[in-house]
Amino acid sequence: MTSSNPSPLWQPDRERIAQAQITRFQAWAAEHHGAPAEGGYADLHRWSVDELDTFWKAVTDWFDVRFSTPYARVLGDRSMPGAEWFPGATLNYAEHALRAADTRADEPALLYVDETHEPRPVSWSELRRQVGSLAAELRALGVRPGDRVSGYVPNVPQAVVALLATAAVGGVWTSCAPDFGARSVLDRFQQVEPVVLFAVDGYRYGGKEHDRRDTVAELRRELPTLRAVVHIPLLGTEHPEGTLEWSALTSSDIAPVYEEVPFDHPLWVLYSSGTTGLPKAIVQSQGGILVEHLKQLGLHCDLGPEDRLFWYTSTGWMMWNFLVSGLLTGTTIVLYDGSPGYPDIGAQWRVAERTGATLYGTSAAYVMACRKADLHPSRDFDLYRVRCVATTGSPLPPDGFRWLHDEVRDDLWIASVSGGTDVCSCFAGAVPTLPVYIGELQAPGLGTDLQSWDPSGKPVTDELGELVVTNPMPSMPIRFWNDPDGSRYHDSYFDTYPGVWRHGDWITVTSRGSVVIHGRSDSTLNRQGVRMGSADIYEAVERLPEIRESLVIGIEQPDGGYWMPLFVHLAPGAVLDEALLGRIKQTIREHLSPRHIPDEVIEVPGVPHTLTGKRIEVPVKRLLQGTPLEKAVNPGSVDNVDLLRFYEELARNRA
Repeated sequence: MTSSNPSPLWQPDRERIAQAQITRFQAWAAEHHGAPAEGGYADLHRWSVDELDTFWKAVTDWFDVRFSTPYARVLGDRSMPGAEWFPGATLNYAEHALRAADTRADEPALLYVDETHEPRPVSWSELRRQVGSLAAELRALGVRPGDRVSGYVPNVPQAVVALLATAAVGGVWTSCAPDFGARSVLDRFQQVEPVVLFAVDGYRYGGKEHDRRDTVAELRRELPTLRAVVHIPLLGTEHPEGTLEWSALTSSDIAPVYEEVPFDHPLWVLYSSGTTGLPKAIVQSQGGILVEHLKQLGLHCDLGPEDRLFWYTSTGWMMWNFLVSGLLTGTTIVLYDGSPGYPDIGAQWRVAERTGATLYGTSAAYVMACRKADLHPSRDFDLYRVRCVATTGSPLPPDGFRWLHDEVRDDLWIASVSGGTDVCSCFAGAVPTLPVYIGELQAPGLGTDLQSWDPSGKPVTDELGELVVTNPMPSMPIRFWNDPDGSRYHDSYFDTYPGVWRHGDWITVTSRGSVVIHGRSDSTLNRQGVRMGSADIYEAVERLPEIRESLVIGIEQPDGGYWMPLFVHLAPGAVLDEALLGRIKQTIREHLSPRHIPDEVIEVPGVPHTLTGKRIEVPVKRLLQGTPLEKAVNPGSVDNVDLLRFYEELARNRA
């Protein structure tokens, strides 16, 4: 929780505020659209949610969105789910992503970095040429608007070209990272029935080559809708019989032809982590993603043509799609395909240095691992161009804020952001004109009426509540795949508060307007009627050098009691003895409250995660309540299913 009157860790100076794109946008929107001319971000935000139609019209005007057919109005039906954005309009996402090629032909659009950490540029004109060539070949293969095109590819330039070529022809892109096994990929791709598969022969990670040809052969057998498979020889192997060669499809010198599609035409399918049952196949629209990402990257991240955006991600995570959208603002994007910790834990900082990144995004977990490893980025790397370090994946603990401030630069803009695959964007996070307070996200995003609600649906301030969004966002899913009556979509977000998006996170909206995230509300700890977020406990416990990672679960017992175990994965050489046990309890008591102290501390061989690195809480809770493993979790969604057997065995022994 926040203290009532802390001083900020960082404040932008006058010059920075004056130069920020959001400042110029506000002055322009005041002149042209009635936005408040005076006042700061809070006034602009209030206007953006009160005058939703006008705000989004202003965004499309400011960023010069090209509608090939004009829209009838900004928002047709505004009810959720089912809000109808810019009805009548047609446009193309890929056309906007490649616009900078007109003015910056020879400058880098992409900087590709592998584990040698040597950046290799792909110019704007070369990117556009390859997209033009591949789009023409996709059309020749019979790919039509609405057809699904899939990628089993790492974070390499070919993946960006394939996504943009798919969007150019009006196809629907979907991807998985090649560290996903065949079952995990099929759980996703079989739902959407792709007609084309782009697949690598393997990838390099942690200094080793990983051959994926057997997996690709299995995908080809199990995806009967495929009309073509394109071989991308990252490891240099020959293309298998019956596949097409990447180089042959991208060799022509032709300008892309853009299919002008309706605003709500599907752009891509993303997937929920799928820890229970099949992953949800989340469909987002060309226009919705275009305008939401222009707002997020241009105004909130303050990115433009002089910038370089590096976000550590894989193609199996929404942050990769978000990274590619950096092209919309004319920004050079950095594609790092490699281990975050190879050859050492400083790898990501080295990539930021060598690519001249101005905004570097990573996970809160990586920041905390660097802190534990006693890394000194400003001493060891030249990071003078890094203006902002952004973190996501989980809340950045207060110690992470302090470490970035102390070890990178004291005038560093630290942006902890929170959103979701569900909207492929942020609900709250970066604002270049606001101060940064330790442990807090700066503010809700423009156009996003984010609130914290109590169980009766009343907004609360400076109190724990449910994260809700009370008006539609353009990038909210247009639907889930294979959900004809919309019931699965409705039940995922709208069953608690009718007509209001409930995301499933505990948050506090402070009286300053900042936001604190406390962890998932569906795995909420509820001790003696007091609700607590798991993230608060992780932040306290993982300060101890002996604890590598932890997992806390609260379980309602059949007799009405409540059992709250804390599972700890120890650092090498550490022992869970009485002394460490005492320090764990003391730390929790001091930093949180006696109520947060677990009933039991249990050493575990590891903490299970989803394939995108999030701790798995709900399935572990189900296992501990006696649900069999095959019903508690989808094994293909977990990074190490053997770890779950430990928790299953523990439940059996307790029973």
